[in-house]
Amino acid sequence: MNPPATHPLQKAAIAALPLLLTGQTASLAAQSYPERPVRLIIPLSAGGSADIVGRLLTQKLSERMGQQFVVDNRPGAGSIIGTEIAARAPRDGYTLLLAGSSFAIAPSLRRKLPYDPVRDFTPIT
Repeated sequence: MNPPATHPLQKAAIAALPLLLTGQTASLAAQSYPERPVRLIIPLSAGGSADIVGRLLTQKLSERMGQQFVVDNRPGAGSIIGTEIAARAPRDGYTLLLAGSSFAIAPSLRRKLPYDPVRDFTPIT
């Protein structure tokens, strides 16, 4: 028996959920979170598959949590620019990063990054 058909974007959104990263998750446990709009930084160009997945995620998160989630595309330097912006954001849970393969391989390709991928981010699922 075959499983029911699933839309490719739905599959991509589900696959991307573990890749959401934030600087700190302690405030996520608070009952009142989110009290203000949450920014999702996508370190890739608008219109690509990561952008589509990010917009689907923010739409569903907005509906479920009753607060606005905003997509902020920050492409450049192999995703390092957007990732650095997320790393330098206040650690309050209101800035999230949609990370992909470039996040995982950047430390192997660059001797010095403007962020520490292990210390500066906390994965959320």
